[in-house]
Amino acid sequence: MLARAGVCSRRDAERLIAEGRVKLNGQTLETPAVKVSASDQITVDGRPVGVAPATRLWRYHKPAGLVTTHRDPAGRQTVFQHLPPELPRVISVGRLDLTSEGLLLLTNDGELARKLELPSSGWRRRYRARAFGRITQAELDRLKNGVSIEGVNYRGIEARLERSQGANAWITLTLSEGKNREVRRVLEALGLKVNRLIRVSYGPFELGTLATGEVEEVPRKLLREQLGDAIGG
Repeated sequence: MLARAGVCSRRDAERLIAEGRVKLNGQTLETPAVKVSASDQITVDGRPVGVAPATRLWRYHKPAGLVTTHRDPAGRQTVFQHLPPELPRVISVGRLDLTSEGLLLLTNDGELARKLELPSSGWRRRYRARAFGRITQAELDRLKNGVSIEGVNYRGIEARLERSQGANAWITLTLSEGKNREVRRVLEALGLKVNRLIRVSYGPFELGTLATGEVEEVPRKLLREQLGDAIGG
């Protein structure tokens, strides 16, 4: 409920409840495992939580050098510090690491973000990677059957060698899972060192011609076509 209302992420909601900062109908909550209805009164730090707004989704062209988190203990610049001030509080759908760039989906609906991150959503992520080293298409084709690296199993990956330029190769990869640093680790296992990584699509949404640092809202009509009953409002 708190995530859906745009107050915070599901993880942060659990933390707020554990800290005794959330009340339901005047009583301090002790667990997040409580069913609530539209008639229930919820407050966080004494402030009422309003009705969840209509679900919205934005495409953002993340530049390299920003971390995808609301707070960074190391003091690094975050994606959310660089968003336009007129945007409501948003949550990212998945993450891109510090040095990665490209398409990052943002939403005001924490529950939707969680659904779209799950492999069961069926949404595939496509990346373009520039990597140092030499590779053949035949070697990349082996990734179709999945690979295990240091005890971590990765599902099948479609990889296509676009072109080689000297000691660098450009490779397009399509994933169904998107585990932490998956592209980098899989290509490193093939003897390549990724020196640039760009996400060009997430599910049906494309980076397209969106300029670096630019944010563009997905039209409501398109959102309904792609997500149907998954969106609220």
